[in-house]
Amino acid sequence: QLQLVESGGGLVQPGGSLRLSCTAPGFTFDKYSIGWFRRAPGKEREGVVCINGNGRSTDYTESAKGRFTISRDNAKNTVYLQMNYLKPEDTAVYYCAAEDNYYCSLYESRQLSWGQGTQVTVSS
Repeated sequence: QLQLVESGGGLVQPGGSLRLSCTAPGFTFDKYSIGWFRRAPGKEREGVVCINGNGRSTDYTESAKGRFTISRDNAKNTVYLQMNYLKPEDTAVYYCAAEDNYYCSLYESRQLSWGQGTQVTVSS
């Protein structure tokens, strides 16, 4: 079973940056599209951005455009989420999820596997 592991969360000041990683040791990683989702306190989980298996197709939500960048290194079985200019409203648990489709999506029902999440807190 595909298992995903997130890392890189933490506490950062507004305007700061963090890079999250999502790894899947031991799997044919480039078969899967990977998406980043987040759940803020008291809110439903929402999609943030996703990337397809070969890294040539991405889909950003409005909240992520211009501040977040998704990338992947299939040789390392890792997807990255570089988050810049962070705002307090970005505070959430961030999850990565895998989808077995050529094009990625941010539909939760299409995701096959989820990581355990990593906490991101943006506060002064």
